[in-house]
Amino acid sequence: MAMVDIRDARKTYDGGFEALRGVTLRIEEGEILALLGPNGAGKTTLISAICGITQPTSGTITVGGHDVISDYRAARRLIGLVPQEINLEPFEKVFNTVSFSRGLFGLPKNDALIEQILRKLSLWDKKDTKVMALSGGMKRRVLIAKALSHEPRVLFLDEPTAGVDVELRRDMWQIVEELRRDGVTIILTTHYIEEAEAIADRVGVINKGQILLVEEKTSLMTRMGKKELTVELDDPVDSIPASLAAFNLAQSEDRKTLTYAYDTGAERTGIARLMSALSEEGLVVRDVSTAQNSLEDIFVGLVAEQPDQQKDTAA
Repeated sequence: MAMVDIRDARKTYDGGFEALRGVTLRIEEGEILALLGPNGAGKTTLISAICGITQPTSGTITVGGHDVISDYRAARRLIGLVPQEINLEPFEKVFNTVSFSRGLFGLPKNDALIEQILRKLSLWDKKDTKVMALSGGMKRRVLIAKALSHEPRVLFLDEPTAGVDVELRRDMWQIVEELRRDGVTIILTTHYIEEAEAIADRVGVINKGQILLVEEKTSLMTRMGKKELTVELDDPVDSIPASLAAFNLAQSEDRKTLTYAYDTGAERTGIARLMSALSEEGLVVRDVSTAQNSLEDIFVGLVAEQPDQQKDTAA
């Protein structure tokens, strides 16, 4: 049984706009799923539907086998949510704020656990500080602590590191790794694609309320990734010789560098033929280097290929 099981989830707002358009997604226990999408893709709407903040118009969503509508309390108890917006009681102290969140789920007081969470987030020295006196980055840490206070089995991180300092981002991913080792399922939405590339097990791409794909990160990059071969010449060439036209080479402004794109999954890359052709043209190669497409390149390509079926944007 998947920890989060979404089947044909749809969300239509008044006026007919479809924020979610038949989303089906299974997220296994203990995995990290990075959900990528441009602004208005439907990421926040989907998270809100899973967490019970908004109800899907149709379809089913279960968390740990509990339906998020008919068995809301049991489903919600399993979920921790770090939202984009910082919405905290400004006059309350940090320790009390986090401890109170635990109590909202009907769990007994556990000062030792709250201390452990605050220490992990470098908040322990601020435990008696009022929230209003904290910096923006520290307030973000408090949101994370609140989400962890009731020991959730599913943690949603909705753009958690947007606009925060490098130190918090590093601490955040260290905690994420520890939670994964404990079997916590983590769903991350982010604009920092390099973070998804670094920590996610699978990557999902959502746009215009639809899931475009969900695939293991490594296999996705292998299947869709391309490499570029950069050839630096000893001397500049005025134009690319006609005999090299089949390679679709790109030429740099200084006319000393040629770039050749090739498919890593192809039976033959064409590199050997290219090097031979360069030699036949009397072009002396000074240096050669390769670079592989990043996850960002793949993501941009997928979104660009999706037909523009509706002009409105989802939340």
